[in-house]
Amino acid sequence: MNKDELIHSLKTKGFHERILSAFEKVKREDFLPDNFKKLAYEDIALPITNDQTMSQPSTIALSLSLLKLKDNHKVLEIGSGCGYVLALMSEIVGEKGKVYGVEIVKNLADKSIQSLEEYNKYNNIKVYNMNGKVKSEEVPFNRILISAALEEVPREVLEQLDENGLLVAPIGPGSMQTLTLIRRTQDKFVIEKEIPGFIFVHFED
Repeated sequence: MNKDELIHSLKTKGFHERILSAFEKVKREDFLPDNFKKLAYEDIALPITNDQTMSQPSTIALSLSLLKLKDNHKVLEIGSGCGYVLALMSEIVGEKGKVYGVEIVKNLADKSIQSLEEYNKYNNIKVYNMNGKVKSEEVPFNRILISAALEEVPREVLEQLDENGLLVAPIGPGSMQTLTLIRRTQDKFVIEKEIPGFIFVHFED
């Protein structure tokens, strides 16, 4: 599958034009190891490093769709890996939006910074090499995406959302997770949608 075919496939699944445009603008191969670049536009998860993977494009598109990203949003990705999803989110929230990535694996965080800098356009992205449970100095966020599996979202992560903020995370024990959308309403965190049947690398403490 080439890039045009992937975009067409995502379009047939009904994803918003802004999401399709982001996939069009960001080259997935730029965030992959050399030996996997030829598979960049297959709709499959691909290894990056340190037993970590880049999710398949349709899963990423679904996560972004659930987040309902808008212009000027401030968004955090926990488990930002190679930086590909950060670039997609930057395209969607625009130059006045702010995108933050938290990655616990140092060489992945460093590599993502390098890959993003090579674009010379993503000045609204910052990547931190730190534990995703640590409260960021940038709080609160309009949106949070967790790109690693966990059995439940820690309270200290949920509390980084602003009022009516949305969080998307793959939740569940074992090897299979449910992609879950959570909204903050005052001090309550309400599950708004659950989509089962996903496999993510597990969250690291």
